[in-house]
Amino acid sequence: MFIGHFAPAFIARGATEEAPKLGLLFIAAQLADWALFLLAIVGIEKLRIVPGFTEMVPLDLYHMPYTHSLLGTAVLALAFAALIWFLTRNMVAATWTGIVVLSHWVLDLVTHAPDMTIAGGDQKYGFGLWDSPMIAMPLEIGLVLFAYWFYIRRTKGPLVPPLILLGTMLVFQAINWFGPPPTEAGIGFYLTAMLGFAVLTAMAFWVQTTRWHKNTVGLAVSGARR
Repeated sequence: MFIGHFAPAFIARGATEEAPKLGLLFIAAQLADWALFLLAIVGIEKLRIVPGFTEMVPLDLYHMPYTHSLLGTAVLALAFAALIWFLTRNMVAATWTGIVVLSHWVLDLVTHAPDMTIAGGDQKYGFGLWDSPMIAMPLEIGLVLFAYWFYIRRTKGPLVPPLILLGTMLVFQAINWFGPPPTEAGIGFYLTAMLGFAVLTAMAFWVQTTRWHKNTVGLAVSGARR
């Protein structure tokens, strides 16, 4: 799953004005993958390209006990939530941050081949929807569109910036699905993936400057835009 991971960020920001701004939630949504690729660069976690490994994705994620175990993702969630609490002293914001980070493991469990662990052990889990593209593809797009609709419905502001963000997300997902598959897992592949995350996250920071919650009125609107 790629852009589907951002769906919980849209939902969290739409659910309450106390949630962190959209840009921070985009970081939270892909924090586990940011960590995976950074650790892969230095050889701590490992993946390889195996053509035909699944019908949709040729990635064999055979060693990622820290970022994609349930325990490891929970530690990332607690750490990022603690940072948000330290910066805002807002437990609601911290809680939503943790939920969005942890959602990454749950969504990967649905789509991945069995490569997810509970605490980095030998037993691995994954429902394998990457082998069922007629289910996985509409599920991911539907999840994103529902979350985006919820966010737009719960906030107000010009529609062009969030539409540009959504359009870019869909283009990136199309490239991910239908573009030439990677030939090897190396630093170029890792940096390309992180560049994609960075572009979408930067756009989310831009979008958050243009929208605010519908129950934010009067002089509070200018503060909500910051």
